Formats: sequence, C-alpha cells, structure tokens
Amino acid sequence: MSDETTKNGPQTVLGRFQPGNPGGPGRPTGSRNKATVMLDQLAEGEGAEVLRSVLTGAKGGDMAAARIILDRVWPARKSRPVSLVLPEIRTAADVVAALGAVADAVGAGEIAPDEGAAVASILETKRKAIETVELETRVANLEKEQKR
Repeated sequence: MSDETTKNGPQTVLGRFQPGNPGGPGRPTGSRNKATVMLDQLAEGEGAEVLRSVLTGAKGGDMAAARIILDRVWPARKSRPVSLVLPEIRTAADVVAALGAVADAVGAGEIAPDEGAAVASILETKRKAIETVELETRVANLEKEQKR
C-alpha cells in the first residue's frame, strides 16, 4: 500500500489515517465558531444600545429583562458547602451508619436531596476504596500462605 498526503494529514490508499494521526489535525488552535464571531461583531456595534435597552426594561418592571441582567451579574450558585456530623469511617460497614446520617439530614430538611445524593456518592466512592484495599490485603495474604 502506498501513502498519500491529504489536507487532513497522511492517509493510506484505503483512506485510513496512519498511526499517530487518528482523525486528522482537527480545528486549528485559537479558531472560533463562525456564529460566535458574528455575535461578537454585532455586540461591538450595537451591544451598548442593547444593554441600555435591557437595563431600561428591567428598571421599568420587565421581569425577563431583569432576569437577563441578574443572571449575568449574579449567577445561580452551583453548590454550597454542606456541614454534616458523620461517624468515623474505617470499614465498609461504617458507611452504612454514615449513609443513615445523610438520609436523616435530608429527611429533616437540613440539606437538600441533591446535596444528600452528592454526599452519598462520595461515601460510596470511599466504600469502594476501602473494599479494594481490604481485598488487596486478603489476596496478598492468600498468596503468602500458598507460597509456604
């Protein structure tokens, strides 16, 4: 098979890219989407006027305009720190008590359900890590005994 070079890089006769070049060069570094470039050009010319119009609408009671302004100035908070008292977690079995504490906090309204789910996910990751270490230790001990 002979090779040829295309605008997307070297390819074989069958049209496959050579190893090390799986999909061509891709988009050049620093290039921007055409629609974004056009919007930026519009904003340069009339952006100040549009902003003034939206501000005037917001001041006049237009709630959609107010939302536009507030969303830019005061974006919605993605998450907040959660303070919970959890039992010490040394074994996978300890995670059950910790999950119970999280469920109690959600039930009492101390934290939101999505916050409880995020904490439970972290606890599940810790449980998996604990079980992996315990399993690794057990396998190592079995291998030692088998060598004897």
